[in-house]
Amino acid sequence: MSDRFAEDIIAFLPNLRRFALSLCRSADIADDLVQVTAERAFAAQHQFDPETRLEAWLFRIMRNAWIDMVRRTKTQGTQIDIDHAPEVATVDGPRATEAALMLNSAKAAIENLPENQRDVVMLICVEELSYKEAASVLDIPVGTVMSRLARARLAIAEKLGINPNSARSSHSQGDG
Repeated sequence: MSDRFAEDIIAFLPNLRRFALSLCRSADIADDLVQVTAERAFAAQHQFDPETRLEAWLFRIMRNAWIDMVRRTKTQGTQIDIDHAPEVATVDGPRATEAALMLNSAKAAIENLPENQRDVVMLICVEELSYKEAASVLDIPVGTVMSRLARARLAIAEKLGINPNSARSSHSQGDG
C-alpha cells in the first residue's frame, strides 16, 4: 500500500462518514460502514484508476458495502432492540456460564491455528466476508480460502471435542 494512497483515504474519512450516516442513519452502523469501505479500498487499491476521482470511487465502494450489509441483514431474521423489549434481557446463569466457557475455548482454538488458517477464519466467520472477498483481501485463490477454512474448522472442532461427523446425515453413520 502506498503511503500517499493511505493519506488520501484518511483525508476522505469525514466525507465517508457523512455519506455513511446518510445511508444508514445510525452512527454505529455508519462507523462500521466506513471501516468496511476503507478495508475494501485498501484491498482493491490496484483497481483504482488514477484518472478518476478517489472520492467517487470510495463512495461507490461504500454504496456497494451498504447494499451487502442490507442484504445480509435481511437473511439474519428478526432483530429486537433490547430497549424495546427489556424482558428479553433475562439471564440464565448456568447457560451463560457454559456459553462463556465455550466461547473462551473456541477463541483459544482459533488463536492456536496457523496464521494462514486463522486469517481465513477471522475474515469469513467473524468479519463475514464472502470467500471471494477473503481471497481478494489475502491475495490468494478462492479454492485456497476454502481449503484453509475447512482445515481450520476441523482443527477447531477437534480442539473443542466436537465430532464433525455426528452432525452429518445418517448415511455417514452406517445406517442401512
